[in-house]
Amino acid sequence: MRKTFLFLGALCAAMCAYAQSMPAEHHHHHDDADRTLGRVSFPTSCAARSQGPMEHGVALLHSFGYTQAEMQFRAIAKDDPGCAMAHWGVAMTKYQELWGEPESAALKTGEEEMAEARRLAAPPAVVTTREQAYIGALSAFFDPKDATFQQRADAYETKMNALHAAYPDDVEGAAFDALAILAAESPIDTSLSHEHEALAILIPLFEAHPDHPGLAHYIIHTCDTPALAPEGLQAAREYAKIAPASAHALHMPGHIFARLGMWQEDINSNVASVKESEKAEAAGQPGAAHQMHAKEFLIYAYLQVGQDQKAKELTYDMRSVGNRMEAMPGMDDMKHGGNRLDNEVRAVYGIEMHDWKTLAAEAPAPGSKEYLKFDTYWGQGVAAGHLKNAKLAASALTEFDKAVEALKKSPYASRISSMEVERNEMVGWQAFAENKPEEAATAMRKAADQQDKLGQGEVDIPAREMLGDLLMMEKRPGEALVEYKMALKLSLNRLNGLLSAGMAAEKDKKPEEARAFYTAAARQTDFGKTSQRTDVAHAVKMAGAAETAMNN
Repeated sequence: MRKTFLFLGALCAAMCAYAQSMPAEHHHHHDDADRTLGRVSFPTSCAARSQGPMEHGVALLHSFGYTQAEMQFRAIAKDDPGCAMAHWGVAMTKYQELWGEPESAALKTGEEEMAEARRLAAPPAVVTTREQAYIGALSAFFDPKDATFQQRADAYETKMNALHAAYPDDVEGAAFDALAILAAESPIDTSLSHEHEALAILIPLFEAHPDHPGLAHYIIHTCDTPALAPEGLQAAREYAKIAPASAHALHMPGHIFARLGMWQEDINSNVASVKESEKAEAAGQPGAAHQMHAKEFLIYAYLQVGQDQKAKELTYDMRSVGNRMEAMPGMDDMKHGGNRLDNEVRAVYGIEMHDWKTLAAEAPAPGSKEYLKFDTYWGQGVAAGHLKNAKLAASALTEFDKAVEALKKSPYASRISSMEVERNEMVGWQAFAENKPEEAATAMRKAADQQDKLGQGEVDIPAREMLGDLLMMEKRPGEALVEYKMALKLSLNRLNGLLSAGMAAEKDKKPEEARAFYTAAARQTDFGKTSQRTDVAHAVKMAGAAETAMNN
């Protein structure tokens, strides 16, 4: 997932602070009639009155409702002081798998909660061996003093593998094991071996338990890569129905829909997620911050169907959304995640709309941490290439490198490899601005090959599409067409990919191919009804001419 982890890392830190600022009395009871988060089964040796609330908390965990889950488990611990698994639950909210590495405060809380869980589970307490296995597994993550994140994740995965093997009928254990397998994957591992291992657990269980939130959710995450996206479509279609009360569950299908170029489905998912998040915001409840991530996806999807004004409004409203989130109790850390996302969506919007002058003049959101400014400078570098502004290209690359150096010293240093693609794109555009066409093409091809290997994010702009753009500007349409076609295989139904491929085919004297691409673009944008773009208008004109010729 591109660089989303930097936003989600800040989000989880803020939401944790929010949860700890709320009183423990927020104790949500759960029974068979309340299935708005899906169906789970998690028996414990805690008091009978804690069974429903425990399962409610586990259901929240499965949909990454960490703030609500922490409040739930803390309330259980207060109401049922001997419940060891309540402390396990609190600690589980501190290892927010797939969202980034826990910061020091989260590690400390997790360690303390697991120590209390072990104390309560020690003799003469009557705790099942299965519960002991859960406690032992999570202790393996939090207890080591000087371990790296990867070492912690590997240790937890090993213990969860053993738990799943010992209790094969425990669906929650199987789901958490699959998640642990995914979370332990190195950022530079492109083999998809972890994904295939997780799917081998998840797919059969989801067929047997079609209303389980974790199974559907984790299948979507597992398949959130171009090569596997089709395998996640069924789970994507079902997850929002399973857990309609979760803004995150309403959003997650969009990951698969975006991968498959199913833009209206993507829009529907994220509109629903935003509405659920806005309800939470109006009530001052946790979950409100999920709307920023959903709006990130909405901006991208609107751009793909030519709804330019909607995309623009959301883009330039992102900063105010972040400010509102920051003003909520305990959410002051949201500013940093909001700034990162604001910087990103402005860069993406400018590139998608080819608004090079505005993009060249963009500055990072006020108050942005140094390591969260890279998107702004990346956008400037791309704009500089199109404007043939060598000076701006050089300064943007210098500032980008400063941001990356700061990132190396941040909590997200292990994810630095994902920055190489953007840097090579910038190097390519700088060379182009300096009238070095072969150097430019070499650097851009390197970026494209890297992105193909690492896996493109759901809201990424394909580097291979940029390579095609560069070749078109060098008046090499035949070569550009090859790159555009390759990009469209991994980025299905991307509007700029279709428009650019049409233009390249037209320039390369391939009218039939050009008409096919233009027709696809015209239909995708409802024949340009909501777009003022000249390239969309050209596609509509060409598509209309083609359809007239066919009808005659």
